[in-house]
Amino acid sequence: MTNKFTIAAIVPAAGVGSRMQHTTPKQYISLAGKTILEHTLAKLSQLQQLNSIVVALSETDPYFDDLTLADPRIVRAIGGKERADSVLNSLLFLAANPPAWVLVHDAARPLVDIADIERLIAQCMQADEGGILASKVKDTIKRGQSHAQQTVPRDDLWQALTPQLFKYDELKTALQSALNSGATITDEASAMEWANKPVKLVAGRSDNIKITTPEDLDLAGFLLQKQNNESAT
Repeated sequence: MTNKFTIAAIVPAAGVGSRMQHTTPKQYISLAGKTILEHTLAKLSQLQQLNSIVVALSETDPYFDDLTLADPRIVRAIGGKERADSVLNSLLFLAANPPAWVLVHDAARPLVDIADIERLIAQCMQADEGGILASKVKDTIKRGQSHAQQTVPRDDLWQALTPQLFKYDELKTALQSALNSGATITDEASAMEWANKPVKLVAGRSDNIKITTPEDLDLAGFLLQKQNNESAT
């Protein structure tokens, strides 16, 4: 019988990150002496609640085995063409001994705050429903193409972050059904929303940025140094 508190992490890392304009996939770009992926996995390794950390990789990935990873909970699975495919493949990889919950986190979010993740886990388990880290939209939002057509009220707008935490069975069923129906799935929450399942919003730090462009890499370097200074003091 599955322990209702078991959690496995999934890190989809099969993409190439073309917007980074780099010769290697963005998760393997160096940031402060380590790859982005190593920083991200080091953060997740601080969570004692995790039973395993599944990294979904391209079948032809030539970089992962060269990383320095000390956590024996880290295992690799075969990713897919899109993020949703990689997550679903990872869920199927875990099917022989499924956890109760899965915590999905972007490979390119190395700045996530551990306290935020622990709060997400605590609130979701207390409510017995899935949820995501998110931050309230601060900027004025415009709708339009080449010209602004409308200012969008932002009172109930949130920027979706990761990790995203859902029950294993519910997420697997939602992803399978959504993909089979041809639905556009951009994150795990969108699959759960498609399946009419609750998605709890848990406020997280806005510096939990996703490294997507070269400018993000510069900002991430600054923020990482700031985090290290805070930890040292």
